[in-house]
Amino acid sequence: MSSEQLARKLQHMLDTKPGSPESPEHAQANDEPSPVRADNMTGDATSELTQKLNRRLDIHEGTAKPEQMKVFNPHTEFKEFSRKQIRDMEKMFKRFDSGKDGFIDLMELKLMMEKLGAPQTHLGLKNMIREVDEDYDGKLSFREFLLIFRKAAAGELQEESGLMALARLSEIDVSTEGVLGARDFFEAKVQALSVRSKFEAEIREEQDERKRMEIERKQRRAAFKELQSTFCS
Repeated sequence: MSSEQLARKLQHMLDTKPGSPESPEHAQANDEPSPVRADNMTGDATSELTQKLNRRLDIHEGTAKPEQMKVFNPHTEFKEFSRKQIRDMEKMFKRFDSGKDGFIDLMELKLMMEKLGAPQTHLGLKNMIREVDEDYDGKLSFREFLLIFRKAAAGELQEESGLMALARLSEIDVSTEGVLGARDFFEAKVQALSVRSKFEAEIREEQDERKRMEIERKQRRAAFKELQSTFCS
């Protein structure tokens, strides 16, 4: 069975209500063979698609094991975005993560889109999540949230899609920055070479800003003490 056939079979299982004539329970009751796992496939059995389909089947059957937590560093994985852009995205993500569980679920995404002025239907919200839901858990992690802006910068989203509306209305400008947003190959190569120096420059700017604020604070304190001594003398 090919990956495409397995994908269609999995989608059919997810769309079929339990107890219906076409449901997996009914099929098993009639001694029909259960879905063939992708582990038995040959050829592309080790492909990323096959692994994801197996994961989705496990989730559907309730046998999925918790995946090992991977260390995620947005600054190294999403080098096309500046530190400020990632901070802005993180603030937005946390603002709508009302459950404070590190994910944006369907209802939280619904509220987000309403707040942004682009409300979506229930089906539209599910399609938004599905487009970037790499682990098929039905919600958005921060990494998947960043993928929305990566796709927007790369021109990979349809203009009228819910994800494009989210990226456009978020007021986080990613259209002119980033390697993936560059259309010209040579321009992209030049930008890739400058990513590290840009990252280091931003760190230096943050350090200089903190130093400047500390100097100003000391100057204000000294001026206040001088003024205080004048009145007390």
